[in-house]
Amino acid sequence: MREFWIIFKQSFITKAKAKSFFITTLIMMAAIFLLANMPKIIDTVQHVSGGDEKETLQVIDSSGMLVDRLKEQFEAGGSGIQVEASTKSEKELTDELTAKDIDSFLSVSVDEHGIIHANYTTMSLMDFSLPSRIQEALQSIQTQMKAEELSLSGTEVQTLFTPIQFDQKNVSPSAKSEEELVTAQILVYILMFVIYMSVIMYSTMIAMDVANEKSSRVMEIMISSVSPVKHMFAKVLGIGSLGILQIVIYGITGYIAFKTSATEVPGGFAEIFSLKNVSTSTLVYAAVFFILGYFLYATLAALLGSLVSRTEDVQQMIMPMTVLIVIGFIIAATGLNNPEAAYVKYTSFFPFFAPFVMFLRVGILGLPMWEPLLAIAIMLLTIFILGWFGARVYRGGVLMYGPSRSLKDIKKAIQLGKE
Repeated sequence: MREFWIIFKQSFITKAKAKSFFITTLIMMAAIFLLANMPKIIDTVQHVSGGDEKETLQVIDSSGMLVDRLKEQFEAGGSGIQVEASTKSEKELTDELTAKDIDSFLSVSVDEHGIIHANYTTMSLMDFSLPSRIQEALQSIQTQMKAEELSLSGTEVQTLFTPIQFDQKNVSPSAKSEEELVTAQILVYILMFVIYMSVIMYSTMIAMDVANEKSSRVMEIMISSVSPVKHMFAKVLGIGSLGILQIVIYGITGYIAFKTSATEVPGGFAEIFSLKNVSTSTLVYAAVFFILGYFLYATLAALLGSLVSRTEDVQQMIMPMTVLIVIGFIIAATGLNNPEAAYVKYTSFFPFFAPFVMFLRVGILGLPMWEPLLAIAIMLLTIFILGWFGARVYRGGVLMYGPSRSLKDIKKAIQLGKE
């Protein structure tokens, strides 16, 4: 076991001391703090750049009865839009718009049936918010005008738009409220993304490390004093421990960032990351599926990395593994709004997809205990089989040199390992 721990420490410490590890960790920590304080930053930038100034809307009102009403609507809503009646023609305003003296203008009229007609003109290709608010305001004015025409009081108008009373009841003992479900969906997606990025990054790191040692001929010296099997599992555990440490750092950073940036405004990221609506079992399952998913793919990555002699060939060799990870994540992401779909249920028991899909189901649905436990058992069995098979391939693969870009070399590696 002494050789095992020596390689374990070497894999852990070497990667931990690398500049790339420090830089990546610091960048991610800075990004987390930036995300947590994004609302404050946006408000500050808008204040400094004058982005919070009122927007002026020039209105040509041929009816003479809509401008004042429109101004009242925007003032009541506190939208920050200042409505001004314009005596200029549409051609004159279009010329000003082309010269960029104004941003947009509105032409409104009322036909003989009392229907409002509006034309909004702008030069911006991405102007969607203001037209939508104008349309809502004019619709409200249209309702008021029709109510006055029919001699309806304000109370009678409100009665017309009174919504029905509709209650939804779920008799499942594990049912979640709408607020709890939204929070669970967001956190499950974030945790799924963390699992996805971590598994694909650290698995690739293992494959690259093995290939690098082979290309530098260091592998020949190492396997003369330690068995290839010990070397493989020590490397998997060493880099895996480093990955867990990095994720713990990100988790602590995120918790501190969102706690310190919490505002008095209810909702938002601060409330989501308070974890008050998240069960402990969801966080436990996140840790379990992350660890099992890592060992599953890390063992496969070490196996594939042992077949190549150049780091340039690693990406091509591990492409099938990468495809499996991407497919699993896509299935989970598409099933986020419908975790009860049949394809989501069946793929959640497939070991290479379970870290994403089963975690999605167990995080959102109230599953019976046997389902996640069965998925975990299948993953453990797959890891054991893959570890046994991977050790046989690794034993011969580390001794193979020359071009190797095909999975057919697995048979050659097994035969070489027997010798």
